[in-house]
Amino acid sequence: MMQAVIDTLNGTPVRAWKGGQGSRPLVYLHGFEQHPGAAAFLGKLAETRPVLAPEHPGFGASGGASGMTGILDLALHYRQWLEPLVQAHGPVDLMGHSLGGMFAAEMAAIFPHLVHRLVLVDAYGLWLDDTPMPDPFVIPAPELNAAKWADPAKWAKSEPNSHDGAPAEYVFYRSANLGAASRFMWPIPDRGLARRLPLIRAQTLVLHGAQDGLVPPVYAQAFADAIPGATVQLIDGAGHLPMIEQEDQFLAAVRSFLA
Repeated sequence: MMQAVIDTLNGTPVRAWKGGQGSRPLVYLHGFEQHPGAAAFLGKLAETRPVLAPEHPGFGASGGASGMTGILDLALHYRQWLEPLVQAHGPVDLMGHSLGGMFAAEMAAIFPHLVHRLVLVDAYGLWLDDTPMPDPFVIPAPELNAAKWADPAKWAKSEPNSHDGAPAEYVFYRSANLGAASRFMWPIPDRGLARRLPLIRAQTLVLHGAQDGLVPPVYAQAFADAIPGATVQLIDGAGHLPMIEQEDQFLAAVRSFLA
């Protein structure tokens, strides 16, 4: 079972969901909208290993966003947060989804000693002029849902990726989250990551929803082309949230790669 705990880092609160037991932790970095909380897919991953899933600075109950002036500040934040784990258990397996994929790739490139294996799920961080991405901060809700889900009629109303259930809390946290995300994604989510991807030494799986309209699948191949030895796996019937729409396929791919 995943449980939320709040730690402090440099006097700043960091909320994280933790669960499972074992030696090498799997660290999950969430996407640009919100943390999934004690989501089913995290709980299932925690059945066989320790899983830790922090909220990014400025998201939910985690502070520290005001001190983030660029991607290096964010990477240094996670370096400090991860180093006790690495000292205790060795390099972690690191998985990042969406905006968290950008952060995970940066961590693997800048601090390779922290990362054993890397999973990038529908990751932001690149920009291809021939295939521009929609701006998630201004796109109308119906178009956002159509881009985000392979089957928006099934998933768009329930928003299973949210853990703050009360409507007022959801609106409050979503506004704060998007404000924090805009530091790294607006006007385009390109902070020079493409130049650093060849520095990644961790074995890497690029996992991507085949019907993702926010980050089109061509970006998955662009990541794999830039990261030495990386492999790509597309999940059919999934958009930007394959861990929700196609949970079984998602878990099978992750478990096989990390085994």
